[in-house]
Amino acid sequence: MRLDKFLKVSRLIKRRTVANEACDAGRVKVNDKPAKASTQVKAGDVIEIAFGTKAVRVRILNIVDTTKKDEAKDLFEYLS
Repeated sequence: MRLDKFLKVSRLIKRRTVANEACDAGRVKVNDKPAKASTQVKAGDVIEIAFGTKAVRVRILNIVDTTKKDEAKDLFEYLS
């Protein structure tokens, strides 16, 4: 699955266009490498997103095309 779509489906970023902009600005890394929106992600990958002064690190647990809001948090786990 594309990185920008995963960020939207998992609700880490609310809209896909915002996910695209974050990737273009270099604020998203996959496995410690800067990632484009088109980067393919899979279960086990670690994503780091820089939100201003705060950075969020998550590990992908599952990939699905669509999900309900309540189930979106089950797609990833937060890392310290």
